[in-house]
Amino acid sequence: MTDSRIPADLPDHIQHYIDGAFVDSIDGDTFDVLDPVTNKTYTTAAAGKKADIELAVAAAKRAFDEGPWPRMLPRERSRVLHRIADIVESRDARLAELESYDSGLPITQALGQARRAAENFRFFADLIVAQADDAFKVPGRQMNYVNRKPIGVAGLITPWNTPFMLESWKLGPALATGNTVVLKPAEFTPLSASLWAGIFEEAGLPQGVFNLVNGLGEDAGDALVKHPDVPLISFTGESRTGQIIFGNAAPFLKGLSMELGGKSPAVVFADADLEAAVDATIFGVFSLNGERCTAGSRIIVERSIYDEFVERYAAQAKRVKVGYPHDPATEVGALVHPEHYDKVMSYVEIGKTEGRLVAGGGRPQGFEEGNFVAPTVFADVSPDARIFQEEIFGPVVAITPFDSDEEALALANNTKYGLAAYIWTNDLKRAHNFAQSVEAGMVWLNSNNVRDLRTPFGGVKASGLGHEGGYRSIDFYTDQQSVHITLGPAHNPTFGRN
Repeated sequence: MTDSRIPADLPDHIQHYIDGAFVDSIDGDTFDVLDPVTNKTYTTAAAGKKADIELAVAAAKRAFDEGPWPRMLPRERSRVLHRIADIVESRDARLAELESYDSGLPITQALGQARRAAENFRFFADLIVAQADDAFKVPGRQMNYVNRKPIGVAGLITPWNTPFMLESWKLGPALATGNTVVLKPAEFTPLSASLWAGIFEEAGLPQGVFNLVNGLGEDAGDALVKHPDVPLISFTGESRTGQIIFGNAAPFLKGLSMELGGKSPAVVFADADLEAAVDATIFGVFSLNGERCTAGSRIIVERSIYDEFVERYAAQAKRVKVGYPHDPATEVGALVHPEHYDKVMSYVEIGKTEGRLVAGGGRPQGFEEGNFVAPTVFADVSPDARIFQEEIFGPVVAITPFDSDEEALALANNTKYGLAAYIWTNDLKRAHNFAQSVEAGMVWLNSNNVRDLRTPFGGVKASGLGHEGGYRSIDFYTDQQSVHITLGPAHNPTFGRN
């Protein structure tokens, strides 16, 4: 390992960004940020508390109440968002380099996420210009139409997996619709979030519209959720944290959009294209280091092809290249943080008592330090096993056989989660009927997780509340006001006339 993996010009300290200025915490507190390859501190970040959140919210509220941003025509805001997309695209290599170093993501995958971030802004820049609101007519009597209005200060709380892209997924629609924002990025990965301020300034976003407070969830995140001047909270993260946010937001009746955990099934029927199914399900759980909400981490396989599938899957999993995040050949890098590494490894040990280990099961050879986990495959996993039921969020997969369509559906639905599902079959009727019956917010038929930004993104059961994506994001970040106009004589009953 050489210093070539360390990006040039790393900051020695990361600050908040409040009302157009970089600032430290009011109390001066900081926290350490670790490099996932060595678990050594490479920088510090300002640790925000309630007082820092209050400053950021005050700035955002002032920009909303008094500034130009909510009052701009959609086309004017769209131009700013397109400039943001242009800047992100032009710096994709630098963004990917920093993201990879900070989070442990393989550099090639981090580059794809940086480009996706630009596309998120471009998509919502186009959408708000094309937005058409409803009008309802009763000829000669009444006309009704809908006004959409930005709501105010949006609190955005983002996770540590693909942080820059997931921040863009919230920032794009929140800003496009005319809101102002306070972003609280994950404390494990604050590096790429610190770049937004410069990008937004260069693109011409007015002062105070974007604010960023780093810090721990229980400090900065909690204060943001409980702030009375923040009517919207969009959160991506663990289901347990989502429950806490739900409870804390309830007294304020805030708008909530929460994309939470997943334990998504990939169901492989005997008539599937086996090679394509193996490829897709390998990618589906081992890409992004397995740290993805939509990972197909339970593979449910028809018994007549089960042994062949397990053999081929295990052999391919052993060939997945674990390496340093900066190496373009790396397919699985380092997990984000030692706390998360310990959690994933604890599940690997649990799995050894619950299933048949056919690949991985520990540290990959040659990686004695850092958060490296070999792609791990357990076969013959019972549906009551913890590794079948609980979200691991790492490169670990459980494979389980089934005998009938009914059993496959029961197994697929047999968790508290319901984010995504993947179905592999060439039977058209079965595919559509199974998709209709599976408890998941999103289903892919004979496909890996290929996103169309126009479609709703979200889950059912413990996997979330509400949907974002396309017009659903516009719905979340705007109030819809109905206006009613009488076109003829007033057609109301008369009370009190003699």
